[in-house]
Amino acid sequence: MELPDSTEVLIVGGGPVGLALAHELGLRNINCLLVEKRDGIVSIPKMSVVSTRNMEICRRWGIADEVRAAVWDPDRQLDFVYLEAMVGKELARAPIPSYRDRQRLDYTPEVGCHCPQIYFDPILRREVTKHHSISLLYHTELIEYQEGPDFITATVETNKKTHSVRCKYLIGCDGTNSLIREKLGITLEGLGIVAKSLNIYFRSQTLESIHDKGWARIYRIIDDTGCWSELIPINGSDLWRLTVFDVREHLATPDAYLVRMAGTIFDYEILDVSTWDRRDYIARSYGRSRVFIAGDAAHQCSPTGGLGMATGIEESVNLGWKLAAILRGWGGPQLLDSYEHERRPIAARNVDLSTRSFYAITSIPPWEKGNDPITYTDQWRHNLATYSIPDYLKTQYVYENSPISIPDGKVTIDSLPTSYVPSARPGSRAPHVWISESQTTLDFYDGRFTVVTTDKLADPTPLLAEAKARSIPIHHVFCRHSEVAELHERRMILVRPDGHVAWRGDLISNASKILDRVTGF
Repeated sequence: MELPDSTEVLIVGGGPVGLALAHELGLRNINCLLVEKRDGIVSIPKMSVVSTRNMEICRRWGIADEVRAAVWDPDRQLDFVYLEAMVGKELARAPIPSYRDRQRLDYTPEVGCHCPQIYFDPILRREVTKHHSISLLYHTELIEYQEGPDFITATVETNKKTHSVRCKYLIGCDGTNSLIREKLGITLEGLGIVAKSLNIYFRSQTLESIHDKGWARIYRIIDDTGCWSELIPINGSDLWRLTVFDVREHLATPDAYLVRMAGTIFDYEILDVSTWDRRDYIARSYGRSRVFIAGDAAHQCSPTGGLGMATGIEESVNLGWKLAAILRGWGGPQLLDSYEHERRPIAARNVDLSTRSFYAITSIPPWEKGNDPITYTDQWRHNLATYSIPDYLKTQYVYENSPISIPDGKVTIDSLPTSYVPSARPGSRAPHVWISESQTTLDFYDGRFTVVTTDKLADPTPLLAEAKARSIPIHHVFCRHSEVAELHERRMILVRPDGHVAWRGDLISNASKILDRVTGF
């Protein structure tokens, strides 16, 4: 594929966040060039779970079933097991049912899914390549860029040759050492490096058969030093990843770590060993004018809890429809300003949650062989829930005081609720309700604006007509369902393309004013 001379959006970074943004733009027929300096082949599974909210997004994209079935047996439990070693005593277990046995949840039609990056990225990349408006180029690196009043001129290098590309917008999904963040002069704040961790990626046909713990999604190992590592079955068969939480405190060879984890000698083949910094950072800004950042360029958190990629993909979904709106002329000047206003507080919350979860796990008291497991676990079993971030928190976030939502005077929603609290208050992710055996209200929201009415007395015509006159993509859904009506609290709600409520009311007194606000004018 040849490099184009110009494009509407240039995305730098071809990981899951960059791919997600390209897919969102492709769905709206926006011309986009995505460049990645590496070859795009993911051989090391850095990420192992697709979050609940990301699975809701995958549901809208039509790939949720494929992601769920990519690797994990649908009849296999997804437990978190705490133990002294694989061949050793089991100390505690947080049972999580299999995908097939899961009960319907009151907050989502989906659940977090075990789908490591070596399986997830290819699925997403295939979806991106279906769009004729998207150019995806590997072995291509951004060298520099110059920002003008109407466009950006970027210099990229491929095959040792430089090429100039003109674009309307430049988005940095280029990771922790983001060149774009650096050029913008954006600094990071936070706790910094909270641990130096080690990943050992290995193959073993025998590890599964030498212990009696059964399959689980995560095994956390505890010995006389405390909880020092976790083991993840990457493909539910012979590929595994052992993560040592802090090698500054537990210095050993990879082979010694593996034997310590197993509690015995076993057969294995080490595929990769890498040390990495476990970080707690948030960018002070998410960009300006025509240049923005997302993903690890904007925030860096402990993978404990699975919120790193999750937060980045949510940012891509938030930013994607806003870029499309600006480029197609129905979005106003405040629309892109709302990106940082909405997403940065969520990222800060998620970074904090991830660090807290990591500290909770590594604070599990040491286990001395020969002690009574029941007496030992009584000290900390009641804290099991704090060692993983609840799924409902991964779906329930609110864009408080968003400049593109119309508030209606309801009280602020707690950013860290202790249970799921559904709400159709503007700024909230629109609530999920099962309306049939297989359909949920979330299925109404297909990437356009959606007006949902629950009463035949509600008349959305003024809003629909005004939106049509402005070429704003919109549709209307009538849903006579008592639970939906109760949750919405109004006869009408207007839901944004990213699934968040923009406005609600019983009557439309000024459709133009409503659309001005929610589209950034």
